[in-house]
Order: sequence, then C-alpha cells, then structure tokens
Amino acid sequence: MDELEARLTAEERALLDGLNSPPRIQAFLDSIPYSTDSIYRSPLRVLRERVAHCFDGALFAAAALRRIGYPPLIVEMLPNERDDDHLLAVYKKDRCWGAVAKSNFVGLRYREPVYRSLRELIMSYFEVFFNALGEKTLRGSTLPLNLSAFDRLHWTVSDEAAEQIAARLDRVRRVAVLTPTMIEGLSLADERSLKAGLLGAVEAGLFRVERRGFLVCERPQG
Repeated sequence: MDELEARLTAEERALLDGLNSPPRIQAFLDSIPYSTDSIYRSPLRVLRERVAHCFDGALFAAAALRRIGYPPLIVEMLPNERDDDHLLAVYKKDRCWGAVAKSNFVGLRYREPVYRSLRELIMSYFEVFFNALGEKTLRGSTLPLNLSAFDRLHWTVSDEAAEQIAARLDRVRRVAVLTPTMIEGLSLADERSLKAGLLGAVEAGLFRVERRGFLVCERPQG
C-alpha cells in the first residue's frame, strides 16, 4: 500500500481517510457511475476517474478495506452460461463475513458482516442473482483470493496487474452451491423483483440474453 499512499494527492488522501468503514466504502462505490468500458482500472485510477465496473470496484474496495485493517480479499461469484460473473471484496468482523461491491444491479452490492460462513454470504445473493429473463443463474463461487500476493505487481496503482488477478481467479478453487437436481427445479424471479433489480441500471452495461433465438433484453455485468 506504500506505493498507493505515495501517489495520493492531499485531496485523494482526505477522501480515502473518510472511507473508514465498509459501509462508507460502499457508499463511495454507489456514488460513482457504473463503467461500461471493457478495460480494468486500478484502485488509484478508480479514485481519480470516479467510475468503475464490478471488477474495478472489488479491487478498489479491497484496497480501501486494507487501509482500515482488513486483508484485501476478493471472491468471484460464478453463474451459468446465461449471465456474467460478479466480484466481491469480502471481509470478516467478529468472525462473520460481509461484502462490498460495485454493481449495475441493485441486489448485488453490500452485505453486512452477519454471515457465519462464506457459503452463507454467497447464498445471500442467490435470489437476486438473475438475468433479465428472471432465470436464477448463480451456480458457485471461488474461495477468497488475497490480493497481497500481487503487491509486487503494484495492483493498487497498475491497471495491467488486474489482468494477472483475473487470470489467477480462473485457477482458484471453485465451490458449487447447487446440485443438478436443485437447478432443474428452479423457478423464475417474479416481475417486481426483476423491475427492482434493474432500477437505475446503465443500459449499455447490460448482459445480452436470448429466448427462442430472439434478443429480448439485457442485464448488468456484475
């Protein structure tokens, strides 16, 4: 973190100093626009450009959490082939898990640290992790990845380091949350849940999903 600290302006340091709790980190991410760019931004660049998608947001949150004493941990939530994955910055308080996240989708953001296991935390997203057809798409997650392993790549200030982090996530152990029988019996999310989940979504950042060969709608990445 010394490299990040060394590059901060007085204004940037004052802003980060104000992000002294997970809810305040989440409030910052909620206050900035959702990025539709196909690029990665380092935490420093997110701070300066005030824009992020779910990957950028998770890295920023991990860096901000480390500034206040938490390990910089991220978890990737894994959908089926009809949806996008989603990244969380996770933390533990009083032996319980919570999460901070940037999302174009209302229900995929903050979680209070009240979940006794990582599985409990991940499953708290299950009912709101759906595509625009209302299909509940969450199928698993990775184990937490500690970004301290990427300090030599200067991940807090280097956009290129995010590529290495993404590649490493592909090799992290994955844990399924549903059995095939469970998947077969899933119902669709109701119309009100769909409408609520898409509230304020940036259309350009939505995932394209098809039904019977026709594009019907899109939904957010992350």
